[in-house]
Amino acid sequence: MAPDFDAMRLVVDDVRKAYETPAGPLEVLSGVSLELAPGEAVAVVGPSGAGKSTLLNIIGSLDRPTSGSVALGGVDVTALAGVELARFRADRVGFVFQDHHLLTELTAAENVMLPMLAAGSKTDPGRARALLESVGLGEKVDSRPAELSGGERQRVAIARALANDPPLVLCDEPTGNLDGATGDRVGDVFERLAAERGAMLVVVTHNQRLAGRFARRLELMGGRLEG
Repeated sequence: MAPDFDAMRLVVDDVRKAYETPAGPLEVLSGVSLELAPGEAVAVVGPSGAGKSTLLNIIGSLDRPTSGSVALGGVDVTALAGVELARFRADRVGFVFQDHHLLTELTAAENVMLPMLAAGSKTDPGRARALLESVGLGEKVDSRPAELSGGERQRVAIARALANDPPLVLCDEPTGNLDGATGDRVGDVFERLAAERGAMLVVVTHNQRLAGRFARRLELMGGRLEG
């Protein structure tokens, strides 16, 4: 059963990010604002180097903006630090990357349970199995990454991102290494994630086929979101 996310909302307000270079500050994000309500999903597209991954990392509190704020459920994520930030990230945000980052020595179920440990919770094999079944991998619970296809490994990563029922799931090029048919299957999982679980979903992608499946599609150009 999905948690009650009614009080949850993502608000990205005038986020700017600049990096220091020998030639001076290089501004990658120039005042990005975005709002998502529970159950909403958005695809973010744009050319390489536009700052898509930077934006995703800031939303997920893996990086900090130069200015601006990110709030999730009324909590200013940019004001958190240390243990408080780590716990917030583990409880509230799920991450899916192009490179699945599965631990090779662990089974699929054990990989799914890792975020539970990060959040200080007791591991729950039954929940891990249910999540793997939800992404079509009920028969692969005890398989290790080397025994899985690329698409199967990515779906394990999606199940892992859902381990703590986060209200926000962030995906960075999740189909970048997959063929069209396998990418479509991953896209199916994302659609169910928003529709059935009520999670907010931000997917950064170069895959126009995947982006086209989302009702909301934004382009990051010149440091700003358009569309």
